[in-house]
Formats: sequence, structure tokens, C-alpha cells
Amino acid sequence: MDIVKKEKDRLWEPHPYLPIQIKPFLSKKADGADVTIFLVKLPVGKEIPEHVHETQEDIIFIVAGRAKMWIDGVGDFTLDAGTFVRVPKNTRHRMYDVTEEILNYDVFTPPLF
Repeated sequence: MDIVKKEKDRLWEPHPYLPIQIKPFLSKKADGADVTIFLVKLPVGKEIPEHVHETQEDIIFIVAGRAKMWIDGVGDFTLDAGTFVRVPKNTRHRMYDVTEEILNYDVFTPPLF
């Protein structure tokens, strides 16, 4: 397992479950890590449909861009640079109305893959 990883050295690859691109940094499969961490790129006009992580918390930090997010029990809100979101496990959520390409870090604990 690499201890230090640089974003510029990581390659974009397809997300294993969603039609988006990710740059993986840590995973149980590749690194034996207790979390999954990746960078997400969500282009203008695309969305991440409503879904749920039954056993993982989904922790999101928006680096750049602008979109809307909906979380069950919270409602709709705007995402932009500097926004931090914690989606509890077993909670429905989605990201939509991307008006500026989103770049965000996504952390799952326990690991997603």
C-alpha cells in the first residue's frame, strides 16, 4: 500500500456501480484499507440517481462545482465548493441539477469496495 498518493498521478476510471468517473485513493480491495476514498467527477447535466448505502456512511466534500443534493429526511440543498455532507448509512440520497462540473472527495466507512 502506498502511504503517499498524489492526485495528479491517479487515473480516472469508471465507478463500479454508477455511470461516473472516479480517481480511487484508498479501498479495501486494493489497499486493505478500512475506508474507501475516491475523487468524483460529475459533468454538467449528469446526475447520481437516488440510491442508498445500507452499511456505509457516505462523507462528501465538494472541491469545485455547483449542483443540488437531496437526502431523505433533510430535503434539497445546494452543493458548491467547501460544502461538507455526511449521509448516514441506510439513507436515500441523490445529486442532480449539475450546473458547474462537480469535483468532490467521497469517503465511505466501512469500505464500499
